[in-house]
Amino acid sequence: MKSLIPLALAAFMIPGLLVAQDKRFDSSPVEQFDLSRYLGVWFEIARFDHSFERGLDNVTAEYLLRDDGKIDVINSGWKDGKYQVAEGKAKQPEPLDDPAHLKVSFFLFFYSDYNVMMLDDNYQIALVGSKSPGYLWILSRTPAVSTDVLDAVLKEASDRGYDTSRLIWVDQDMNKSIAL
Repeated sequence: MKSLIPLALAAFMIPGLLVAQDKRFDSSPVEQFDLSRYLGVWFEIARFDHSFERGLDNVTAEYLLRDDGKIDVINSGWKDGKYQVAEGKAKQPEPLDDPAHLKVSFFLFFYSDYNVMMLDDNYQIALVGSKSPGYLWILSRTPAVSTDVLDAVLKEASDRGYDTSRLIWVDQDMNKSIAL
């Protein structure tokens, strides 16, 4: 039993050490952030692949302020002809000092980091990540984004150390027809 303890500690520490050694990786959130302007519906333009979203298209994320100051998070999309919804919650651990850093939970009290790393002045496009370089999303208020805007977001992600070749481009065809 005692021999398993160092092995278990190493299993938890090695991923953190690898990220810490990658000096190019930067997931720091933007400094200026107005939660009230961020609330509402966002279309998922691109994301890194994860089992919890695998195969989903026409994905949206909706953020709604609750009476208790937390945020309802409603992620939805289509997979194999079926509409799927995941409901969660978010909170701002430090709303005054670090407002664009949120914690999001879709299961009980287990929260994950959610950093708004890039946001245009009009709150129309956002680059979101976490403390891990394995999570990245490009969100937009519209289901389609111009090439110029997308190029700027991809450059920001790349400059922060993200491998943008891993992005999965989300089909938003159903949402494009609704948005018109």
